[in-house]
Amino acid sequence: MRIGIIDGQGGGIGSAIIRRLKEDFGEKVEIWALGTNAIATAAMMKARANRGATGENAIIQSVVKVDMILGTISIIMAHAMMGELTPAMATAIAASPAKKLLLPLSQENIKIIGIYKEPLPHLIDLMVKMLQKEFMENV
Repeated sequence: MRIGIIDGQGGGIGSAIIRRLKEDFGEKVEIWALGTNAIATAAMMKARANRGATGENAIIQSVVKVDMILGTISIIMAHAMMGELTPAMATAIAASPAKKLLLPLSQENIKIIGIYKEPLPHLIDLMVKMLQKEFMENV
């Protein structure tokens, strides 16, 4: 299974997700670090992603080649992450045939009704449990 982790700014959330995936799955999954900027990609690569790519074109080309996309809800919002997430990126990510597991975190002025605020480690735990279920169904 090939998983694309999309993050921007400092890459902290993407790095946390990658570290957790490596703990639980080891090398059973191939993790692509897809950063909106070089700093985010470098941070995710340091967390042991298998491959990394940076920027609009790299993300647009990569999201159609992965089986799963993980990140925050912001990755499908044009102009999110202080403008780092371009409309073309948001469109490509949303249109990708890959299944998307998105954390309900956003710096944007958006509230998602029915979602309760949880600490990032708890959200990543839930994300990994959902991914384990998907992984078992596809084996």
